[in-house]
Amino acid sequence: MSEDKQQSLKQIIEARTEKLKQLEELGITPYPYSYDVSHGSEEILSGYDKLAGKTVTVAGRIISMRRMGKASFFHIQDYRGKIQTYIKKDIVGEKAYELFKLFDIGDIVGVSGELFKTKTGEISVSCAELTLLAKSLRPLPGAKEKEGSIFHAFADKEQRYRNRYLDLIVNPEVRDTFVKRAKIITAIRSFLDGEG
Repeated sequence: MSEDKQQSLKQIIEARTEKLKQLEELGITPYPYSYDVSHGSEEILSGYDKLAGKTVTVAGRIISMRRMGKASFFHIQDYRGKIQTYIKKDIVGEKAYELFKLFDIGDIVGVSGELFKTKTGEISVSCAELTLLAKSLRPLPGAKEKEGSIFHAFADKEQRYRNRYLDLIVNPEVRDTFVKRAKIITAIRSFLDGEG
């Protein structure tokens, strides 16, 4: 790793550690014990007609952010997909919105709010309550941020194989392949167990 990259990584970690200290000073537990989720992203997206206008609670890793003054959009990704969240200062309050400014891509959060569609037709959660579940001190390796979203994942195959857990976080296609493979193996085992 070049000296510039090491310095840049060190600065990112220091900035995130400072944000962690600020959160702790404000009385926020950066790694709470538990969080109850009512729906997964896939369930919300597929069952929007039944859930529209209802309050849902979802949790996941922040994978993109677009901050625009008193309102922001961010995507959270759980084990099944991703969903957009809309947070507005007038809805969550000034204190909660200031806390949101301390969040980074890679942090794991819980969101509770009403389900709606944006003008562009994207299903979103209007954030009424935001909970930090895990503060990420390191940026996702191999992922680059551009205008608040991840646009590039691991390119080097060797790196991807050495760091499978990171590859699964950054590349949804790889994660989907793992899930499909596990389901196929389970189906084969069930069939063979049934045959004796």
